[in-house]
Amino acid sequence: MDSFVDKHPKVKLRAWLEGEVQPTLKQLESFANTTRAPIGYFFLSKPPKESIPIPDFRTVADRVIARPSPDLLDTIYICQQRQEWFREYARMAHEPPIQFIGSVSRSEKPEVVAGQMREALGFSIAERSQMGTWAQARRRFIEQAENNGVMVMVNGVVGSNNNRKLDPDEFRGFALCDPLAPLIFLNGSDTQSAQMFTLAHELAHLWIGQTALSDASMRNIPSNKVEKWCNQVAAELLVPLSAITEHYRVTDNLTNELNRLAKIFKVSTLVILRRIYDAKKMQREQFWAAYDEEVQRLRTFARSSSGGNFYNTTAARVSKRFARAIISSTLEGRASFTETLRLLGFKKLKALHDLGRTVGVEI
Repeated sequence: MDSFVDKHPKVKLRAWLEGEVQPTLKQLESFANTTRAPIGYFFLSKPPKESIPIPDFRTVADRVIARPSPDLLDTIYICQQRQEWFREYARMAHEPPIQFIGSVSRSEKPEVVAGQMREALGFSIAERSQMGTWAQARRRFIEQAENNGVMVMVNGVVGSNNNRKLDPDEFRGFALCDPLAPLIFLNGSDTQSAQMFTLAHELAHLWIGQTALSDASMRNIPSNKVEKWCNQVAAELLVPLSAITEHYRVTDNLTNELNRLAKIFKVSTLVILRRIYDAKKMQREQFWAAYDEEVQRLRTFARSSSGGNFYNTTAARVSKRFARAIISSTLEGRASFTETLRLLGFKKLKALHDLGRTVGVEI
C-alpha cells in the first residue's frame, strides 16, 4: 500500500481505510480507473476472488501462482473474444478442423512429436542458421505457425494500451486450443530469443489439444507432468539432442560457446545451456552454477525497442491471420465496423484500411 500511496498522492487511501473521510463517487471512479478494477468491486462486502479462466500450469518454487494481475486477465479476455470471432468466421467459411490439434498424446516420446512438428512447420535448423537475427527467426517461426492455421499474437502491453506493460515474470505465454481457431499469445515484453521457446512450448500444448497458461522456463524441471513434457518437446524441436551433440565444442570459455550455438539455433543461450546439460556434456552442479551466472549476465543487457512501424506492430499484436480475416469480412459486409474496430483496438476507419494494406488485404 505504501508504494501505491507514494505513486498516487492525490488518492486519500489511508484516510478512506481508517474511516476518516468517505470517497465521493467521482473519486471512486478515478480510483477504479487507476487500479484497473471494476467500480462495482468497491461496493462488495468482501473482495471477489478472481480466477484465471483457463488451466494454469505456472509455478514458483513448485507452488501455483494464486492471484492473477488485471493485466493478465484482460489479455486473456481480449484473446478469447478474438478467438470466438474467428471460430464463427471459420464455421461460416466451412473451414475444416486443423488436423494436428490434439493429434498426439503425452505418452508419446518428445523427440517423436518434435519431429512431427518440425516436419509440419517446415522449421529447419539450416534455415534458422542462415538468418542474421533472432527477430528474423522469430518472425519466420510465427509465419510458419500461422501458415498452419494458428493465430499467433505477440504483445508486450494490454491491448493497445502502452501504459499497461505485461510482466514476463508473471507469464510468458498461453495457448487457447480450438480445432478451428487455435491461438497462441506470446508476452512481447520477454526477449525475442525467449519467445522462440515459448512459441514452441505452446505449440506442443496445441499438439496434445490443450489450453494452458504457461511459464515455459528452462530454469527448473516443472513438477507438472504436462509442462515437463511440453518443455521437452519444445527443446527437442528447437535444439535436437543429436544436433547439439554434433555442434557443441568443449571449451574453457563457455560464454563464447553459448553465444556461438545460440546464433546457429536462434534460441536463448539459456536454452542452449539446458540442452548441453541434457546431452550430458556437463555435471548437474556445473549446470546450475553456469545457468545462474548466465542469467545475471543477460540481465546486464538493457532491452531496447525502436518502436517500429505502427501497423507492423499492430499486425503482430493481433495476428496477421486474424487481421486478414476480420478486415476482409468487414469489407465484404459480413462483420460490423464497430465490432472490428473494437477487436483490433482501433478508433478510426483510416487505421483499419492502413492495417489492411499492411497484411495484404485489397482495399
